[in-house]
Amino acid sequence: MSLLSVHDLAVARGGMRAVEGVTFTLGAGQALILRGPNGIGKTTLLRTVAGLQPAVAGRIEAAPDAIAYAAHADGLKTALTVTENLRFWAQVFGRAEIAAAVEAMNLRDLTGRPAGTLSAGQKRRLGLARLLVSGRPVWVLDEPTVSLDADSVALFAGAVRAHLGQGGAALMATHIDLGLPEAEVLDLMAHRASSTGRVVKPAGFNEAFA
Repeated sequence: MSLLSVHDLAVARGGMRAVEGVTFTLGAGQALILRGPNGIGKTTLLRTVAGLQPAVAGRIEAAPDAIAYAAHADGLKTALTVTENLRFWAQVFGRAEIAAAVEAMNLRDLTGRPAGTLSAGQKRRLGLARLLVSGRPVWVLDEPTVSLDADSVALFAGAVRAHLGQGGAALMATHIDLGLPEAEVLDLMAHRASSTGRVVKPAGFNEAFA
C-alpha cells in the first residue's frame, strides 16, 4: 500500500523552475534519501511534498494529514519547557502521549528546562521529537541531523528505523549516513530543470511566507 506517491513533479524556487520529472512511491517501511549539491532544489521539493508551496507540474498523492514535516527551524516555543513543547505539539496532532518521544530522543533529563535555554543540539533533538508525537505515517525531513553530535545522530537513526518498522515511511534530504541500508537514494541532479524560464505563481501565493 502506498503512503506517498509523487508523479512527474516539477517545483520552482524564486520563480525559477528547479527540478522536474520527479517520480517515486513510498510504502510502509520504505525510506528515500534525496541527494544533490546545494541549491539543486532539495528543500523546495520537500516543502512542496509537505504542502507548503504549490507544484509547477505533476501531482502528489497522500492521505489527508499523513505527512509530518521537519525543516531547518525546530519549531519550538522558547518560553515553554521541553515537556510543555511536546504536549503542545501532541495536542496539535490530536494526541496526548509524549513519554516515548522523550525517551527516544534522550530528553528525560531536560523535561523541565525552557526550550530557550537548550543548546543547539538539544533544541534539534526536541524539534525532531515532535515527529514522534505526531502519529503521522510519513516523515518528510530536511537535513534532520544539523547540530547533532554522533550519539544524537544514532538516536535519530534509531527513531527512523523504529518508525519504518512500525509501518511508517520517510523522505529525507541528508548528507549523513544514517545506517539505513534499506533506504533508496534519489539524486536530483538527474532531474535538474532543463528550462530556467520564470514560472507564474498561483494567485495569492507569497513565497516569502511559504
